[in-house]
Amino acid sequence: MPIARPRMVLIDLDGTLVDSVPDLAFCVDAMMRELGLPERGEAAVRQWVGNGVERLVQRALINAVDGDPEPSEFQRALPVFMRLYKDNTSGRSCLYPGVREGLDYLKRTGLRLACVTNKAEQFTLPLLRDMGILGDFELVVSGDTLPVKKPDPAPLLHAAEKLGVTPAESLMVGDSRSDVKAARAAGFPIVCVSYGYNHGEDIRNYSPDAVIDRLDQIQGLLEDAA
Repeated sequence: MPIARPRMVLIDLDGTLVDSVPDLAFCVDAMMRELGLPERGEAAVRQWVGNGVERLVQRALINAVDGDPEPSEFQRALPVFMRLYKDNTSGRSCLYPGVREGLDYLKRTGLRLACVTNKAEQFTLPLLRDMGILGDFELVVSGDTLPVKKPDPAPLLHAAEKLGVTPAESLMVGDSRSDVKAARAAGFPIVCVSYGYNHGEDIRNYSPDAVIDRLDQIQGLLEDAA
């Protein structure tokens, strides 16, 4: 499907711009050890990320994507993870290939850029800064900026309102079904990367408007736009 040339591009963080799983997995396993529970490993954590750290901790405790741990167990585990992740937000993480080039292209074209993520601000801003891309974004909407997060459309609509752009003039770039659902509900076109975190599912199953293998391939999409 052709992508109309936007005025604003919103980009997800984890799984789209940054491979943050190595740090998240380190903290999950350290948390589990501290709680006297079995480590889960990086492969499992890759299936669980994308809905905020609270949901990640819940999934680690039950060792599954769906379901909930005992509330008392979660209340004991979450502060441990938060303490660990505060000190291990970015040291093992990295930009995906093509991200720097893709952001440079979008900036050269004069498009408004914002990052919209489900990660809490206390982790989002340091990660963007440490990856050297915080200054690329005019606006950052984190998982706790509003009372709701993706797949609710509110974070996308909030960014559009802040930057004075309509949904029809916008484009969302993400990696997960949460991004697709949020974009559809907000009336945004949605481009997904093929490599991100989508709980082990092919993102094409959720019918985004286009799928790219590297962020810098967005140049071809937009230059082909009418």
